[in-house]
Amino acid sequence: MSHNTATIWVETDRPCDVRVVNQEHGLDAAGRTFTAHGHHYAIVEVEGLAPGARIPYEVLADGESVWPEGDTGFPPSQIRTLDPDGGLRISFGSCRRSPGTVQQFGYDALASFADRLRTGGEAVTWPDMLLMVGDQVYADELSTEMSAYIEGRREPGELPDGEVADFEDYTHLYKLAWHDDPAVRWLLSTVPTFTIFDDHDIRDDWNTSYTWRQEMWSQPWWKPRITGGIGSYWIYQHLGNMSPQDRAADPVLKAVRTASDTTGDAGAVLDEFAEKADKQPDSTRWSYAHDWGGTRLIVVDSRCSRLLTKDRRGMLDDDEFEWLDAQCQGGMDHLLIASSLPYLLPMAIHHAESWNEAVAGGAWGKRGAGLGEKVRQAADLEHWAAFERSFRDVASDIVAVGRGERGAAPASISFLSGDIHYSYLARVTEPATQSKVSQIVCSPLRNPLMGKFRWANRLAYSRAAGGPFRALAKLAKVPVPPIRWRMTNGPWFDNAIATVELSGRDCTVRWETPKDGGKLTEMGHADIT
Repeated sequence: MSHNTATIWVETDRPCDVRVVNQEHGLDAAGRTFTAHGHHYAIVEVEGLAPGARIPYEVLADGESVWPEGDTGFPPSQIRTLDPDGGLRISFGSCRRSPGTVQQFGYDALASFADRLRTGGEAVTWPDMLLMVGDQVYADELSTEMSAYIEGRREPGELPDGEVADFEDYTHLYKLAWHDDPAVRWLLSTVPTFTIFDDHDIRDDWNTSYTWRQEMWSQPWWKPRITGGIGSYWIYQHLGNMSPQDRAADPVLKAVRTASDTTGDAGAVLDEFAEKADKQPDSTRWSYAHDWGGTRLIVVDSRCSRLLTKDRRGMLDDDEFEWLDAQCQGGMDHLLIASSLPYLLPMAIHHAESWNEAVAGGAWGKRGAGLGEKVRQAADLEHWAAFERSFRDVASDIVAVGRGERGAAPASISFLSGDIHYSYLARVTEPATQSKVSQIVCSPLRNPLMGKFRWANRLAYSRAAGGPFRALAKLAKVPVPPIRWRMTNGPWFDNAIATVELSGRDCTVRWETPKDGGKLTEMGHADIT
């Protein structure tokens, strides 16, 4: 998405030529499908558009109209480009279980958001883009529909039991998540969308530690699972994150297209790429950045690019951090850094995770390290705080940008995150910077915490809970964090979607939750600048 380009992603039932057309507007862009494991996909680049365009479009496969699908009751899907004079609105969230009943997971904030856009008429305010920051699909917590599909493919008890196993399973998982809900399918066809994966897109606690990775690769079923997960993510999510220039230069896309044209199927090429991406994290960059007017959005992969060896651990490998460091610059009105995992957690959780990393690393001896690893995996202690060096490196970058040491300081520096299944705003209080530095969390879109888990996180959120855990971290010789922050809004535990609005040097955020039959209601609001 930009002021004059758009990208249309299409899945078809056969190899074909795909065209995106609107005769009235002189729109006619084409692309050829590629094939992976018997499934067919096309990327159509639309160029030369006017800024602020709103163009209905039709998709043709070998001349046959395939989208929109008849009289669905939804408005026409549109190509929407940025209006340079209209500011920027980014709606975001994470953690969406689909399908499922209202009794299981509540109302779907993403579907409710789509319904408001569909029915609101000219009075409704549209986002410029949708950003989904992790757990777009749940490969290890299956719906009834997904379980039934797997039962038709595998013998009872065949490993991995109760989880997806390969690329074919993933294609059906994505279909259930994005195709079966007409409102969500329409939303994705008309609002530019960016994503980044989190653990459940692959498996709970994905890349928690070196020990975790060794355990997974010792399982005979893991190779088709990880290659299927990463390969399908590349197709269903990552291709849309790239700019047209990046896609044109991407060696993987070129190899996939070549294999598809010469052998009829690029599945083996995709599997080889996916396995290498997992085993050699620095071989692939999933993070990306886009500049729109006075705003830079940096989306950070905090899962696949982790540095996990016997001797070193980092949230990002060395090449990835160098890239992030280069992206963190001033000269913008606003700097947004999206990471599926919150950078700033409630203090009790932050200190617990930093303590656990030190203990698992040997601060309390070999026996303590073994216990620390068990606690880490059992309690999901693997956010930025559990990668102490990475946390401090990012803090150094942000303080430098906020003090104007890398160009004129932005008005705001905001982290956008999900993962933890409740929403909040945290503000950095020390050290002093010219920029307002905040952590904005919106989670879940549809998968709320229940019972004791909600109670435990509400307790951890309280200010008083931080002290005892800081004392514990101090006993493990964890240094004081280089920045200080406080929780100012929330926590809210309902399903939610948030919208960050940027206009000039102003930045605001609004959280909304579906209530009363799924109608969105404001849950919280804050001025960031």
